[in-house]
Amino acid sequence: MKFFDDLRNLDRNNIGGWPQSVKGFFIAIVIVVILLLGWYFYISNQQDSLASGQQQETKLKQEFEDKQAKVVNLDALKAQLAQMNEMLSQMLRELPSKTEMPALLVNISQTAQAAGIDPELFQPKPEIPEEFYAIQPIALKMQGTYHQFGTFISGVASLPRVVILTMHDVSLSAAKPGGGKDAPPPGGELMLEGTVQTYRYLGDEETKVQQGKAPAKKGGK
Repeated sequence: MKFFDDLRNLDRNNIGGWPQSVKGFFIAIVIVVILLLGWYFYISNQQDSLASGQQQETKLKQEFEDKQAKVVNLDALKAQLAQMNEMLSQMLRELPSKTEMPALLVNISQTAQAAGIDPELFQPKPEIPEEFYAIQPIALKMQGTYHQFGTFISGVASLPRVVILTMHDVSLSAAKPGGGKDAPPPGGELMLEGTVQTYRYLGDEETKVQQGKAPAKKGGK
């Protein structure tokens, strides 16, 4: 073909004398190269931005659906929260009140004596108020048998008010005659020594005071 013959016979030193068909061919190649470079440097970047935008769109749609689901269930969640608060209030009010606490401590001590336990030490310590309840630590030193301690726990559980006793730094070891430790006497008596905690609920005014102190504590940290 004439076009290919022209390509073979091109004079590189006389570009202006090339046939029009050959010039048009090379101009087309230059245009294609320019377009390819433009696509690479511009359009490919736009495609990356498009892909990133699509990912962001998917993420925003998911966030919207999650928030929409929460809004739809908002009334049910509020009702559930109110129910849980009411249950918490009822459970707290099953604990002894401030006015009942002194008599309750006496009842616990008397329950130990009724079980045959020798309460060498039964000393309530200052209360530790929390947001909704108060902790009453009690320093104990009691001597008795396994059976007597079991009777004591059973007796505390049967008191009119809900009594929760949690043990902290409490040791239980064999007791020697005369109040010593480490050698079990006849009858297998044990020495229980340490600190237990019982709890009472705070009245409405006390609760308001404690809730008012909460932000001050956070700010002080």
